[in-house]
Amino acid sequence: MRILFLGDVVGRSGRDAVVEKLPGLRKQLALDLVVVNGENASHGFGLAPDMARAFLAAGADVITLGNHAWDRKEIIPYLEQDHRVIRPLNFPPGTPGRGSTVTVLPDGRKVLVLQVMGRLFMDPLDDPFRAAQAVLATHRMGAGGAVQAIVLDVHAEASSEKMAMGHSFDGDVSLVVGTHTHTPTADHQVLAKGTAYQTDAGMCGDYDSVIGMQKEGASMRFWKKMPGEKLAPAEGEATLCGVFVETDDATGLAKRVAPLRLGGRLSQVMPD
Repeated sequence: MRILFLGDVVGRSGRDAVVEKLPGLRKQLALDLVVVNGENASHGFGLAPDMARAFLAAGADVITLGNHAWDRKEIIPYLEQDHRVIRPLNFPPGTPGRGSTVTVLPDGRKVLVLQVMGRLFMDPLDDPFRAAQAVLATHRMGAGGAVQAIVLDVHAEASSEKMAMGHSFDGDVSLVVGTHTHTPTADHQVLAKGTAYQTDAGMCGDYDSVIGMQKEGASMRFWKKMPGEKLAPAEGEATLCGVFVETDDATGLAKRVAPLRLGGRLSQVMPD
């Protein structure tokens, strides 16, 4: 199975780039599944339903959220209606929406996508490790399992927490990929037991910025340590950043993993 995960989409620049380029990427890379983190799509904070529909129409199969899940209140009823948009699994019981979803491909293969949110330097949610473990206990992957592949989005600040998540579930999932920091890391690898891993996928947005936001306002907050005007997304050409993984249907494990960086200011990388 050929899977592409695109990192946090930031603002109009990121949205437009995903909608424009994703249909071509699906064909060029012969993708079976596309997962997009959309939690910063709406002016940098949250995801509006019309934006979710645009990503899905462009070729996304699943959209994940994160700590900005509730910034656009109109997404709450939408989460109840469309199982393809998920929020972190480890929100307390009773929180709207769902933290995992099973996508059925046109050929009948199934993929579990789940998301957890880290707790280091973030909101103190329920334990993300035990939350993921509970879902994975009922979704074994491979030819004889319930699903043929599993993608785990770890929305977290600390690289150590993401790495611990990768090693904890090595061999149980196809891909563990980090989101939230908006900076693509260079540590893509297949772990010892066969799980593909990258600490952060990066963002889909303008990198002439401070993690996607206009430089002046964001930088001044560090100089003055005072809240200023509301941060606004940078509006230059976006770089699409993500992770490509090819899996073995017999086991669900990764055969190879590669970064993707397309457009904008960063060095360009495309999977073979």
